[in-house]
Amino acid sequence: MGKLQGKVAVVTGASKGIGAGIAKSLAAEGAAVVVNYASSREGADRVVSEIASKGGKAIAVQGDVAKASDVQRLFAESKKTFGQLDILVNNAGVYQFAPLEEISEEHFQRQFQTNVLGLLLVTQEAAKHFGPEGGSVINIGSTATTMLLPATAVYTATKGAVDAVTGVLAKELAPKKIRVNSINPGGVETEGVHALGIIGTDFEKDLTAKTPLGRIGQPNDIAPVAVFLASEDSGWLTGELIQVSGGLR
Repeated sequence: MGKLQGKVAVVTGASKGIGAGIAKSLAAEGAAVVVNYASSREGADRVVSEIASKGGKAIAVQGDVAKASDVQRLFAESKKTFGQLDILVNNAGVYQFAPLEEISEEHFQRQFQTNVLGLLLVTQEAAKHFGPEGGSVINIGSTATTMLLPATAVYTATKGAVDAVTGVLAKELAPKKIRVNSINPGGVETEGVHALGIIGTDFEKDLTAKTPLGRIGQPNDIAPVAVFLASEDSGWLTGELIQVSGGLR
């Protein structure tokens, strides 16, 4: 029997990358998983099919985390299908790098709307659905907050906000037995990283050179930590920022 047998998890932005890896790992440990996606229905269906092919339970639910009506529908569909909520993974996020002179209102708002407002709206709604035994909220931050790379001011600011919100909500939700922690990955090879053309560039080579364990991360490096934070193994942890980065700081 898996560590998460009988549990229900909602994973935002789970159609690809880190979110997909986490969704599949939670399911492998016995959780029923709601695979949220904003636009990639094909990717979400692929994750659901893979989970089902291994005997797991999953559904795909579309929803923009920055829209309250979509968030409410996400949890309504989750409750209708699985009847409860035990785990929330706030993985949905966007990133776009630009030097100071190129920062615009749109550049700022797009990232803060998804990365910060979306996290708050989703956690706000999830808090209404956790049972009397509480549950686990797992945010996805970034080592960007310690690396402080040029041309990442807005993205780094959003992840700094995630760090702060994690600590605040850990205290605020503790009376409801809801634990709140954050996984802060370093560089991870995902579809998004490939789409930006980062793989094979000097930026990727420099990132790898600065990583003590000598390689860029993979989604399956992050997922086991999410399983740990979702399970009772981490029952005495809340408000923690866990760097999962191969030693990159």
